[in-house]
Amino acid sequence: MTSPAATPAYRRLSVEERRTQLLGAALSLFAHRAPEDVSLDDVAEAAGVSRPLVYRYFPGGKQQLYEAALRSAADELELCFAQAQSGPLTQRLTHALDRYLAFVDEHDAGFSALLQGGSVAETSRTTAIVDEVRRAAAEQILLHLGVEHPGARLRMMVRTWIAAVEAASLIWLDEEKQPPLPELRDWLVDHLVALLTATAATDPQAAAVVRSALALESAEGPAGLLARRVVPVLSEATHLL
Repeated sequence: MTSPAATPAYRRLSVEERRTQLLGAALSLFAHRAPEDVSLDDVAEAAGVSRPLVYRYFPGGKQQLYEAALRSAADELELCFAQAQSGPLTQRLTHALDRYLAFVDEHDAGFSALLQGGSVAETSRTTAIVDEVRRAAAEQILLHLGVEHPGARLRMMVRTWIAAVEAASLIWLDEEKQPPLPELRDWLVDHLVALLTATAATDPQAAAVVRSALALESAEGPAGLLARRVVPVLSEATHLL
C-alpha cells in the first residue's frame, strides 16, 4: 500500500521575511496600478495573508506601505547606475541604462505613479525619496565622467540628462514601448555624448572630460558610430565657420 505523500511542514516567516513578502506584493500591484487604486485588501490577497497582518507590519496603513515600497524601488534604481569605473564611458552608460530601462519595462505603466509622483499618495517624504534617486544617479554619472569637483555647468548638464532619461522612459511607456529598448538605450547614450560635447564648447572642465573619454572609445563603439553619423550632417554647415 502506497503511503500518502508527506505534507510540507509549515514554516513561519521571520519578521524580515514577512515584511519583504508584503513589500513584494505591494510593489507588484503598484507597478501596474496607481497607489490610490490599490487597497490593503488587495495587498493582503496578493500576499496570501489577512488584512490585520498587513496592518501589523504597516500600522500607518496604505500610505506607510506605499512609502516603504517606494523606498525599496528607489534602492533598486539607485543601483542601476553603479558600475565599475573602467572601460569606455559609452560602454558603462550602456550597461547602466540596460538595468534602468529593464526596471521601467518591468514596472510598466505604474512607473509614473511609482517614481514620478502625480498621485494622491505623494507627500514630502515620497518626493524626497524620488529626488534622492535623481541625485544618486547624477553622482554616479559624475563618477563615470571622472570628475571629483564638478562645476555648476557640468552638474547642470548631468542633471539635465537624468531628467531626459526619466522623460524618455515615460514617453516610451506612453508610446506603447516603442522604439525597441536597445534603440532607446543607444539614443540616450548618444544624447549624453552630445550634451557633454556641447557643454565642452564653453566649459573647460567638460572639455577635459571629453578628451579623456574619447581616448578610451573605439571606432566600432557608440562614440565612433555617432561621429560617423554626425560628421556628414555638420559638413553641410561649413558656411557657418
